[in-house]
Amino acid sequence: MGMDLEYAPQLPQPQRPRLIRRIFGELGRRIMLTYAYDTTLWRTALAGPWTICTLSFIIAVLGIPTGMGTPADIILAAGAGTIVLALAGNLLALLLSLAGFRFPKLFAGTLLSTYGAVLLILYFGGLAIEAAAVIAAIAALIGAAGGLSAGLLRSRRTVSGVLLAAAILLAPLPLYGAGLSQPATDTLTAAAGDVTPVHGADPAAPGSYSYEPFTYGSGEDLHRAGYGKDVGLISASADASAFIKNWPKLRTIFWGFDYNALPLNAQVWMPEGEGPFPLVMMVHGNHMMEDYSEEGYAYLGELLASRGFIAVSVDENFLNYSAWSGIPDNDFKVRTWMILKHLEQIGTYAEQPGNPFYQKVDYSKTALLGHSRGGQAVAMAADASRWFKDDPVLAVTDQFTISSVIALAPTDKAIDDQQARLKDVNYLTLQGARDGDVHDFYGDRQYIRSSYTSGSTAFKSSLYIADANHSQFNTDWGLYDQSLPAGLFLNRAQIMDGNEQRQIAKVYVSAFLEATLHGQSQYQDLFRDYRSGLQWLPDTAYYSRFQSGGFIPVANYDEDRNKNTVTGGTAAVTGLGWIEETAKDRESKGKSTYGLLLEHDAGDEAGSYSITLKDSIVRELAGSGAAGLTFSMANRNADLPAEDSESDSASAAAPAPDVEVELTDSNDVSARLPLDEVMDILPLPQTEFTISPWLEERVSDGKYGDLSEAVFQTYELPFESFLEEEPALNPGELTEITFYLQEEGDRIMLDDIGFYTGDEAPGRLQ
Repeated sequence: MGMDLEYAPQLPQPQRPRLIRRIFGELGRRIMLTYAYDTTLWRTALAGPWTICTLSFIIAVLGIPTGMGTPADIILAAGAGTIVLALAGNLLALLLSLAGFRFPKLFAGTLLSTYGAVLLILYFGGLAIEAAAVIAAIAALIGAAGGLSAGLLRSRRTVSGVLLAAAILLAPLPLYGAGLSQPATDTLTAAAGDVTPVHGADPAAPGSYSYEPFTYGSGEDLHRAGYGKDVGLISASADASAFIKNWPKLRTIFWGFDYNALPLNAQVWMPEGEGPFPLVMMVHGNHMMEDYSEEGYAYLGELLASRGFIAVSVDENFLNYSAWSGIPDNDFKVRTWMILKHLEQIGTYAEQPGNPFYQKVDYSKTALLGHSRGGQAVAMAADASRWFKDDPVLAVTDQFTISSVIALAPTDKAIDDQQARLKDVNYLTLQGARDGDVHDFYGDRQYIRSSYTSGSTAFKSSLYIADANHSQFNTDWGLYDQSLPAGLFLNRAQIMDGNEQRQIAKVYVSAFLEATLHGQSQYQDLFRDYRSGLQWLPDTAYYSRFQSGGFIPVANYDEDRNKNTVTGGTAAVTGLGWIEETAKDRESKGKSTYGLLLEHDAGDEAGSYSITLKDSIVRELAGSGAAGLTFSMANRNADLPAEDSESDSASAAAPAPDVEVELTDSNDVSARLPLDEVMDILPLPQTEFTISPWLEERVSDGKYGDLSEAVFQTYELPFESFLEEEPALNPGELTEITFYLQEEGDRIMLDDIGFYTGDEAPGRLQ
């Protein structure tokens, strides 16, 4: 009935071992043919991808230096790039060979490896993945085409090789024709209007003092002889263990010390003569740790010493960022603390007979100058009790009177939830509109937080420079505001020459110190109206603010959100839109101050904004000796809705607002003055930071934001100008201030309306 399984027919078994041997044999044959199609032409063409890959590695390492020096870094990068490309290219060639297709696999593998290397370098260098992918593809294709051109030429296919080479060279031209490399606006120039030049010599010219340069430091520096075997004075060390907890071993190996013994190193330019001389201490900001920064301010140190100031540029490089060991924690606070420790050290030197500092330091006249993070640190040092009230180092602020602070493109971060607030301290800040590092005008915030008691001779001033960037305030920081490779994609088309930018710094720093430490009050004119010093300044657009203890405030818009009231009176509008809002930076973040936005949004007739003065202001004004009306104003005419302009850059061509200002006295006598008769109302700079608008949001996490920000210009309108319009006006009995906007679409923001006192203000030429 059932089948006997013993005699069941057997099915044939598959020949698995033979099939496997055939597969592996075929794969082996394909692998053996990996390089068969890489002929002389294609092997020569490998030079193209290799060049692109090697250059990418070199650029990457230059952006994260090792500290061994640029030549060593280049050799290291070229070697690493070659090894990585050889390994990756051959590995990919082997994998590609498994497909069995007939093409030059080593060349293809090398090209893909180059693409991958460039993409990763760009991505980790700060570009968004899509931007890194596109640029890497372009770079790889250029390398491939360049290599193929070389291969064709070597194979004596001259015509093809030359044509391909020409195509590579001409390929970028359509980008320029498309306008991708064009700046957002044409170069702006200074406002017109005649003013009396400063009655003083060029502050950027060397003075009459000879000076002696020397250093002080640990005497044990591993990298710089000036702080090592050639040091002039031996200094103490500073134990920062109360602030720093994270100090990687690599940092200790590089420097030879840790946070328990930070060295007090500095370069000094000492005027010759009996003294005592004012002291100016300069502090660099955060840069690559291995690329030393303090020597980059020698141009200021030499100038100031020749004009009778002791100039000191301190070394805080060991607190800077390194790609290999990061950045110490609490670096902002430690930078500030180290400034105080340097003052403490100089105070010790100044009491030692035979020391170059002995009896040379005027303790009552100390200025601090900082750049970038150093610019924030010097303001913090001038308000040190806010952070160091229980630290013994605070006693040095009783010995040294910090009366002046200068910040070049400073940062402005809250440290321990606090920020510096300067009281009766002279303050100056400079900022470039094309600053690709500190791209917002953070010095403006510290300007706002600096205040003066009535009658104080101290003052504050800011200068916004249309074509200046960040790095060129330091001679050693190079051309780029971002480290490589991201820095390659920043637009340098209209950034001013470095020497010109430093000329501005020399003029303003020297004039500020002459005015505040040497008592040369004539230089204050420069800060009240930059046009009084245009004979010393390069041609670009400037925007400046000024305020002193002689300011009688009427409106600053920070007291409440009731727009009908101001500090010094009541307000009303006719035919204008008006709102109190925060002044905003490029990222639409508030600057911690409010202004009044006025907009003429309808109708052909002029609209007006009037302030009726309180009786107390009228009485104060009558006995003050006031010289004129002052206010700060930002031109907001470029704030057009997107549908009203063809492009972002089109809004840069918006016409200047037509503004007139009127004063009325108690007898209802009025005098009106067109503002552009006093000073042209300049458009704000519209800055595209990258070489293409498409990249603007794809570099450094899209930090650059809007093309511009709220930047104010201070206007001083002397009473004498109003009296020329109406001699019957009584400036001692003013009751009303009125601003008129004449044209539909005009937009302005007002702040710090009041009166200035004294006859030191520059008058207009008649």
